[in-house]
Amino acid sequence: MIPSILRQASAFILARPQPSYQRFLHQKIDFKEALIGIKGARGCGKTTLLLQHAAAAKLEPAQVLYIACDHPAMVDLSLYELAQTFYQEGGQLLLLDEIHKIKNFANHLKAIRDTFDLQVIFSGSSALRIEHELGDLSRRAVVYDLPVLSLREFMEIETGQPFDSISLPELLEQHSNLAQQIMRQVRPIEQFKKYLTYGAYPFYRESLDNYSRKLLEVINQTIDSDLAGIYSIETSKIDKLKKLLYMLCSTDPVELNISKLSATVGTSWATLAKYLERMQAGHLIHIVRAGSGMRTVNKPDKLLLDNTNLFQVLCATPHSGSLRETFFVSQLSYQHQVHYHDQGDFSVDEQWIFEIGGANKSLKQLKGQAQSYAALDDMVVGDGRRVPLWMFGMLY
Repeated sequence: MIPSILRQASAFILARPQPSYQRFLHQKIDFKEALIGIKGARGCGKTTLLLQHAAAAKLEPAQVLYIACDHPAMVDLSLYELAQTFYQEGGQLLLLDEIHKIKNFANHLKAIRDTFDLQVIFSGSSALRIEHELGDLSRRAVVYDLPVLSLREFMEIETGQPFDSISLPELLEQHSNLAQQIMRQVRPIEQFKKYLTYGAYPFYRESLDNYSRKLLEVINQTIDSDLAGIYSIETSKIDKLKKLLYMLCSTDPVELNISKLSATVGTSWATLAKYLERMQAGHLIHIVRAGSGMRTVNKPDKLLLDNTNLFQVLCATPHSGSLRETFFVSQLSYQHQVHYHDQGDFSVDEQWIFEIGGANKSLKQLKGQAQSYAALDDMVVGDGRRVPLWMFGMLY
């Protein structure tokens, strides 16, 4: 049985015109698979991707059903029985948005996959409950990560022009020539400054005036609904987690230590570490761990906000060092392993070492380190091992 209100909601949503711009992941997904998952932060474009695929599938309206799993009509409704009814009526494509709102969803998806000749594409805001249940789906589902917009994607949306993604080795070897080529199409620093403020989430296109308010809603829903509901975090700790985000926004990462963070939240480091892991799963922060060969093995992890836009709603005066490092990590962590380093700021894939700073920063701190580079802000074109920071936004 499929409630009529869900059928009507599906019809309305599927009839809405969709943005013409497609996220990079759209080209990477193998849509021939029967069970596909897309996970990522709230607001990163998962729903749009589902609906764009539905529009491109060229199926009859009755053959496609979109279900928002957080819809009130889904309470106490069996996902398996819904899929069975849809299949019996000739359905071919079932889109399940916010799947983590369904209890034991993995069991339902396994049964649907094993029983019906039906394509199911599901999405989940952040990795939260999906990570809990994905183990059971590993042999049946192909799951993709959708990060926030890259600077490259933002520039494509803003200018309507295509920009090729650049691999990290290619960027480091040819950054000067590549920067000059890009400059023929766009003013990179102008786009970079805009991106830092409002370019990470596609919903910025709906209204720049309301962007900060909507982004604050993303933060609050992730903490109040997702984190608190799934992990049973005490209500008294919720505001402390938000205060922790403020600290990450306004404090030099070097100054953050275990005792200061624990005192802020009012809990032990062991408990706080669990909260931090869950905030990372909710795509609110990045936990950057030490790489191999670190001399100070007991040094705490480096903590950064997930992306630069979060700074705009969490504190009035963002710390410039934190802002730069956050941009660097957010753009590299999707495809690379990023660790902090005891001589530079970060090591990437345990192959390259990077120091992050302003245009006047020297390479002195990297002396004697092979494959080391400075990623520098306020620089349009670099030279040698001095690479413009904005260029690391061209990786995906």
